[in-house]
Amino acid sequence: MSAEPPLVLVVEDERDLADLYATWLRDEYRVRVAYGGREAIDELNDEVDVALLDRRMPDLSGDETLEAIREEGVDCRVAMVTAVEPDFDVVEMGFDDYLVKPVSRDALKDTVENLLLRNTYDEGIQELFALASKKALLESEKDPATLDANEEYRELSERVAELRGDLDETLATFDDDHDIDAIYRDLGDAFAFDDESDTE
Repeated sequence: MSAEPPLVLVVEDERDLADLYATWLRDEYRVRVAYGGREAIDELNDEVDVALLDRRMPDLSGDETLEAIREEGVDCRVAMVTAVEPDFDVVEMGFDDYLVKPVSRDALKDTVENLLLRNTYDEGIQELFALASKKALLESEKDPATLDANEEYRELSERVAELRGDLDETLATFDDDHDIDAIYRDLGDAFAFDDESDTE
């Protein structure tokens, strides 16, 4: 008997949009839909692999729902899918990726695929993915002077650099160049690796 497809929890208070996201994903994944934060908490369990979470919801905000997910200890990846433009508050939030609406079908499916891939990595690499995504997000929204003046951004950049150094040391012990290339490729455009990170 084949394993069940991964389970994606779509959390969105706009019903038509939630149902659209679910339709896009159902050809590849099992999907649960919650039309609000409180309903999402009720639907949450260890079966959930990825949660797609709106930030601006009337009953329980996406930020509060995200906090509840992390407090429950459910080991799922979370992407915020929202019209809220990101600010420096995202640094302290426990999400793994952030999409600004409107979101295309391809972007949504690619995000789910990438988050599922991250589940196969250890905690250090997962943290690197999440923080690098936040760093890239802020760099796409803020000018360099604003970034340089923000302490949270500087601390984020330092942590990313530290984790990247750890990753380089870890990958130096790998025997399979294909696996190394895959990890660097999966990091995508979150940040640019210099030539020293390339494998032969």
